[in-house]
Amino acid sequence: MTIGYERRGHSAFLTIRRPEVHNCLNTATLLQLREHIGRIAVDREIRVVIVTGEGEKAFCAGADLKERSTMTDQQVRHFIRTIRDTFSELERLPQPVIAAINGAALGGGTELALACDLRVASETARLGLTETALGIIPGAGGTQRLPRLIGRAKAKELIFTARRITAAESLEIGLVNRVVPPDQLLQAVSHLAEEIAANAPLALAQAKHAIDCGVEVDLASGLAIESQAYQVLIPTKDRLEGLAAFREKRPPIYRGE
Repeated sequence: MTIGYERRGHSAFLTIRRPEVHNCLNTATLLQLREHIGRIAVDREIRVVIVTGEGEKAFCAGADLKERSTMTDQQVRHFIRTIRDTFSELERLPQPVIAAINGAALGGGTELALACDLRVASETARLGLTETALGIIPGAGGTQRLPRLIGRAKAKELIFTARRITAAESLEIGLVNRVVPPDQLLQAVSHLAEEIAANAPLALAQAKHAIDCGVEVDLASGLAIESQAYQVLIPTKDRLEGLAAFREKRPPIYRGE
């Protein structure tokens, strides 16, 4: 198996296990990733998802170009659709998703990180949408997610130049949320996941939905989306538990109900 799966409390860890090829994604690995995403989407015990790569050198070096070189044009089209759809399914998970970027994240690797909600990078990480240097463009969402995250002009600069940037530069432009020493990456990500998982899972899902859907529309429509998301939570047991815990000055115990 080239995708490792591990549960730690309410967190699910998905690890790309192809360190010998810098954790690049071939068809089999993408299909495994997609299977895990499908199971996680309906698992009410999982409140946070963490995506990372095995080893210290690479988070994900993008698509497996050796496999790509053996494909027909039709097979390439199918692969691009598969990687794009897989990343979109990851993005649509109801749980918050954190990318633990432990090394190089190039091409599809940066696109994988962009499909996550939050990104925490090792100081040794390098990121970049490098596709134009190969005669192609980002095809797994990079041309759409990057400008929405860091702005159109900066995204164009990075995509047009195919430049690889450091973790510090990524933090400066808002591409990643945090940068930590390599030996502290998983600890930092786990701590962040615990902070998130302590909150009501239904509220987390609705907050994610309101942000992701609302950011694409005008303010009035976004406020309507927020209002509807709030309405979903009013009859939940977790909302009443939150009020009771506040009144009783104790930590809440949320069950996703």
